[in-house]
Amino acid sequence: MSDKEGAPETKGVTVDLLATVDLGPEIQGMQGRQLRMRMVTIDPGGVFGPVHDHRGRPGTVYVLQGTITDHRDGIARDYGPGVGWPEDRNTVHWLENKGTVPAVEISVDIVGQE
Repeated sequence: MSDKEGAPETKGVTVDLLATVDLGPEIQGMQGRQLRMRMVTIDPGGVFGPVHDHRGRPGTVYVLQGTITDHRDGIARDYGPGVGWPEDRNTVHWLENKGTVPAVEISVDIVGQE
């Protein structure tokens, strides 16, 4: 399935919030924004969708375990343990785990405070 066809809805995904930092007191002009770190687990056959972008929510991802397939720009790219990728304003993608073991990533991004 390509990103042009769209991704299935999210299934088999667990997201654990690990830490946040209020950026307002830390960096001038960042009021209302926070640095967020999450651990995302995608079960075998799981999907982190649908297709989504990262405008206003830049971040980075680092894979701890398993293999995550990142679908963007019509290309499916596999990332295994010890590899990561950026998610900037031009990122439009969805993720899946086509493997047989849970895929675990650490995601760090800047988001609006909830």
